[in-house]
Amino acid sequence: MESLRKPMFTILQHWRSHRGVRPRYCSKLANTSVTSKETKTNVDAFKSQLSCGPSFQDFIKGASVKKSFAADEDLYDNHSYLSEDLEMGNSRKVYFETYGCQMNVNDTEIAWSILQRKGYLRTVELNEADVVLLVTCSIREKAEQTIWNRLKQLTAMKKRRKKSLAPMKIGILGCMAERLKTELLEREKLVDVLAGPDAYRDLPRLLTVADGGQQASNVLLSLEETYADIMPVHHTTHGNSAFVSIMRGCDNMCTYCIVPFTRGRERSRPVSSILEEVRMLSDQGVKEVTLLGQNVNSYRDASEDQLCSSGATRLSEGFQTVYRRKEGGLRFSDLLDQVSRIDPDMRVRFTSPHPKDFPDEVLHLIAERGNICTQIHLPAQSGSSKVLKAMRRGYTREAYLDLVQNIRRIVPEVSLSSDFISGFCGETEEDHLQTLSLIREVGYNVGFLFAYSMRKKTQAYHRLEDDVPAEVKQRRLQECITVFREEATRVNAALVGSKQLVLVEGESKRSANDLSGRTDGNTKVIFPKEEVAVQSAESNRAPISAGDYVLVEILSANSQSLRGRALSHSSLRETVKNYDEHVSSNTTMTDTGP
Repeated sequence: MESLRKPMFTILQHWRSHRGVRPRYCSKLANTSVTSKETKTNVDAFKSQLSCGPSFQDFIKGASVKKSFAADEDLYDNHSYLSEDLEMGNSRKVYFETYGCQMNVNDTEIAWSILQRKGYLRTVELNEADVVLLVTCSIREKAEQTIWNRLKQLTAMKKRRKKSLAPMKIGILGCMAERLKTELLEREKLVDVLAGPDAYRDLPRLLTVADGGQQASNVLLSLEETYADIMPVHHTTHGNSAFVSIMRGCDNMCTYCIVPFTRGRERSRPVSSILEEVRMLSDQGVKEVTLLGQNVNSYRDASEDQLCSSGATRLSEGFQTVYRRKEGGLRFSDLLDQVSRIDPDMRVRFTSPHPKDFPDEVLHLIAERGNICTQIHLPAQSGSSKVLKAMRRGYTREAYLDLVQNIRRIVPEVSLSSDFISGFCGETEEDHLQTLSLIREVGYNVGFLFAYSMRKKTQAYHRLEDDVPAEVKQRRLQECITVFREEATRVNAALVGSKQLVLVEGESKRSANDLSGRTDGNTKVIFPKEEVAVQSAESNRAPISAGDYVLVEILSANSQSLRGRALSHSSLRETVKNYDEHVSSNTTMTDTGP
């Protein structure tokens, strides 16, 4: 590349001469006098080289290059420095451990799809593994400490590995890889491979480099990566439910949250790619899909201009964003509409949403489509407007409660779940009491409650003080959990005596004589394992298997689950039809009544 360097230094000198600055020479041009004629000649030569030299496409692996170069062909290498053969897995066995949220489950499926194509095999036995990959979470300190402890265990196991076998490689994938890259590589040399959330395509190369005895890492974040062309290898226990990633990253920049710094900016997967995956899952007999994203309902596909909506994205009433409203693109309601039409007997869920992205069109769609579950996750984080402002959530307590009221008006049978953080920066006892009162006022059936854990890189780390003592955080957390359980018990008790359509997941963890499944509202139901009627009006009976829809009469309830008795096999379509007929009948009676 020396022939390319010479003219560049001359050009820099040429530019500086116009600014009246004495030129400084470097490389082989040092101490050389250059006339204006020679400068012009060099500039022309450099321009000529630029016109016939490599383009940006030549530096992208696998990109097609239409242009051929007549001169200096020996300067350009069209091959990767690692051959495809070296990146092959050669039947080495990979063992995955997944920690944290559902997005990490989906990331595991993507990473496995990539490695499977390269000839790796997957094992569920740790002692058989040649490669151990931990898909990690950084949302709280406790999650990271769990990984550090696990790495020490795996390193000890690695040292005990038989000398006759190739050395076991340990890799960290996901959020922790991006957040703690330097520490992970240097601390006690526990890790061979690091791959951030946007670098899974690079895993075969990273593992090849690690096989050579070097540590290998790629934690670069992308503005475009969605893995749209990678079909995940879904690996669920019973194969009846699956997660489908529709977008990655987050733009909300809540002050407590590390996600924008470990997952990057929001970008959405094309609708066509998502629909293809959902159709494939339907063909495989999957009965439930969950659409995934860090901010799932801010989905916006702008990849096909002719299909894009006009105007700015609509928000929930009374909610704001820290960024400018986004315009154009197919919105979440458009995607949800198309996904729900693929298979009327397949349940559709989505998580994790932000309360700001629930315009009425999304709520009406949930109310109208029988296979879109009437369960909405509505993370509040706090019941205090002061704390919500410090968190930069973009809404007040009053706006949140107005949204809850609007949701229940449009979707009367809705089940709500939420997230709460106890002991955020500056939270007073009065703020805490407001959170308790919000939990009581809304009445959630599922909740995720945690004590605040400050994360480096976040806005809170740089601008706020973690001033609530740890023991106070824990006390407030326990009080929130207690109130939540009281309200969840009340909400679930209201279902006693009702008949619920349950999607069976399998045997109960506590008894082989019981089965377990979930309602439309995502509440767990336990019921005896026994044969039931094939249809509600038939005498023929059949056993119940995982993946079946069954109608269950609810007999009792607590804060975490329902108990009942299976009445008959059923289907989502049949239940929706019966419900519609019941509503129509009630409406007719009301209209014709005295």
